[in-house]
Amino acid sequence: MHPVLFHLPGLDFPVFSYGVMLGLSFVVGWYVTLGLAERDGLPKEMLATCFVVTAISALVFSRLLFVVTNPDSFHGIGDVFAVRSGGMVAYGGFLGGFIGSVGYLRWKGYPLLPWADVAVPALAAGLFVTRIGCYLNGCDFGKPLGPDAPGWLAKAGTFPQWDKAMGAGDGSPAYVQHFNAHMLAPDATTSLAVHPTQLYESFVGLSLVVLLLLARRRQRFRGQIFLTFAFAYGVARFLLEIWRDDLERGDLATGLPPHVLFPLCYAIFGGAFAIGFAHLAPKGIVRRVLQALAFVPAIYAYVTMRPGAFVMAEAPGHLSTSQFIGLLSAAAAGLGFMVLYRAALLHPEAAMALPQWDDPSDHEDEDEDEDEIKKRSDKTASRKTSAKKIEKPTSKASPDETDAKDEDAKDEDAKDEDAKAKASTDRADESTRPTKAKVETKKKLKNASKDDAATSKKASKDDAATSKETSKDESNETSATEDEA
Repeated sequence: MHPVLFHLPGLDFPVFSYGVMLGLSFVVGWYVTLGLAERDGLPKEMLATCFVVTAISALVFSRLLFVVTNPDSFHGIGDVFAVRSGGMVAYGGFLGGFIGSVGYLRWKGYPLLPWADVAVPALAAGLFVTRIGCYLNGCDFGKPLGPDAPGWLAKAGTFPQWDKAMGAGDGSPAYVQHFNAHMLAPDATTSLAVHPTQLYESFVGLSLVVLLLLARRRQRFRGQIFLTFAFAYGVARFLLEIWRDDLERGDLATGLPPHVLFPLCYAIFGGAFAIGFAHLAPKGIVRRVLQALAFVPAIYAYVTMRPGAFVMAEAPGHLSTSQFIGLLSAAAAGLGFMVLYRAALLHPEAAMALPQWDDPSDHEDEDEDEDEIKKRSDKTASRKTSAKKIEKPTSKASPDETDAKDEDAKDEDAKDEDAKAKASTDRADESTRPTKAKVETKKKLKNASKDDAATSKKASKDDAATSKETSKDESNETSATEDEA
């Protein structure tokens, strides 16, 4: 057991094992989640941001649930943020991550289930890693082992007093709890041998990774992997809590005797499996047998836990916070699986279809670009209008010349309209021709536009010269008239 891995060189700052393993779980989760997302064709960049939001939300809620269920463990606001050495609830992290994912994906307009299917394998991998950190820290331990327990298991479940100089009663959480409960001798240096439930749950996490990756090969609808994890972990966590013995778990009184409470819970698990996940088995006798076997644990628990006829009334049974959440999540997963599985049978292609996601921020950028282009065009038009207002005629032409110019202008306009109509007709014809012909037509049109521009420019020069000559002739005529007079 190594609650502190090392101290930073030159600083008296401990680096706790739990904090290191928690950080490592996020690194593993990052690569697993984004790798599966890319393989499934999901928007990787958007989901990378979603992973960060989910991770932060999971950390906040996992700590919050621990604070709510253990208010006596905190003596100030600073204790709430001291998370390096542990003090988090796994189900709080799962619920917090779920809430964060729903909020972010709804804001982005993307469905939850495709993301959830690629996220839960990383969640299971993180469970495998972080529970090793719990074992190194000594928290989340189990009940004392019996005298017949194997030696290797007893050794794995023995937690020491960290430092003899600390004094009696100081050390690992298991040692402290056993010492305060007067279960140890005053000179004891280790706790009692207990179930190493941290390692049990770490093994559960690794098993879930394998189960979920295998389930991906036969996936029939979006959300199937997520619901499989919710059900399987709910059942496993409920059973693991039976062997847990640490006091920092939260406790819920039910008012039911244990021989009724626990068989009822097992029946709920069995019903969720029967209406949901049992349909993955071949239709017929195999499926019916599995559905019937799902209720065997409930019947067995009732028979073995039922008190005798002359036994006094039992004390009400209790469920831990994680057992209660696991029971609800497993039941909800069974119902959700039933609904989505039936929909997949009716529309198998739609059940596995992915949405054509379009980032709303891209449309915002496009709208901004269009607005900018419109503003520029408006400025250009206003400048042209101002320039036309400033221009003044240099000479006054005679009425005959004005009429001639108007007729020429009308002829030019008619020619331009004919040319435009012909060009549009040619474009319509060219749209049905090969690409090479379209390119040649575009070149011809471009050359024609250049010729028109050159002709127009030459005509404007000729008009200017003619106007100049006319003005000169008028001045000569005026001079001659004055001489005659």
